[in-house]
Amino acid sequence: MRDLLFRNLISEDRKKRVVSTCETADNEGIRSVIRRHFICLVKEVGSDMVKEPLKDIYIHKERNSSELKGSFLCRVKGSLYVVFKEKLFLILYVHSLKIDLCTTPLVEYS
Repeated sequence: MRDLLFRNLISEDRKKRVVSTCETADNEGIRSVIRRHFICLVKEVGSDMVKEPLKDIYIHKERNSSELKGSFLCRVKGSLYVVFKEKLFLILYVHSLKIDLCTTPLVEYS
């Protein structure tokens, strides 16, 4: 069985966008939950406000052998500057991927 939840949210001024998905799958006694998020924010800035763009990567892996569970998280944060119609914009973004694995009891049908 596989379930998929998808959200696409945009602010009224169209300067912020959040896209997220959550996928749940059961396969041979293992349940996997995969969550993806993308957040983007656009701001108009003056040329005197320019700084070095941000960049950050975070990775976390966890395994619990006694409970037969595992998780993985990867998050990328950053920014970039864009010139559009002679205006300077700062784009801030965050991407994240989280994967959770755990065992589920096997059900036998008779």
